[in-house]
Amino acid sequence: MSTQFAHAYIKGVDSMPRKTGVVASLVRDRYVSDAVVILEHTPRRAARAVLKAVESANANLLNKYPSIDTKTVRIARISVTAGTRIRRYVPASRGRALPFEKISSNIFVEVAGEEKEKKAKAESDKKADNKKEDKEKK
Repeated sequence: MSTQFAHAYIKGVDSMPRKTGVVASLVRDRYVSDAVVILEHTPRRAARAVLKAVESANANLLNKYPSIDTKTVRIARISVTAGTRIRRYVPASRGRALPFEKISSNIFVEVAGEEKEKKAKAESDKKADNKKEDKEKK
C-alpha cells in the first residue's frame, strides 16, 4: 500500500487570514470525514470556505487515484496565507478620505490517502492455482 497525495488551492476568500486560520487549525491533521462534520457545525463564516477547500482536495484525490480507500483519507497539510489587498477609501468629515484595505485569504489543503489492497490479483491467483490443480489431477 502506498500513500498518494492531492491538493486544492482556493484563492481570494473574502475573510481575514487570521480568522480563517483559526478555523483551519480546527481540522489540521484530521481525517477528512471528521473534518467535514466539524466544519459543518462551526458557526464561523470562514468555515464554509475551508470546507469547500477540503472537499475539493478530497475529490481531486479520489478522481486522480480511484483505488484510494476513503476511510484512510486525512488532511496532510492545511495553511492559510494572505491574499490580495484591495485599497478603498471612506468619505470622512471636511472632504477627507480615510483609507482602508479589504484583505482576502488563500487556503491550501493537501490530503493523503492509502490505496486499497488489490483483491482482484489474489482472486485471479487462486483461480490460476485451481486450474493448475485441475490439470494435475487429470
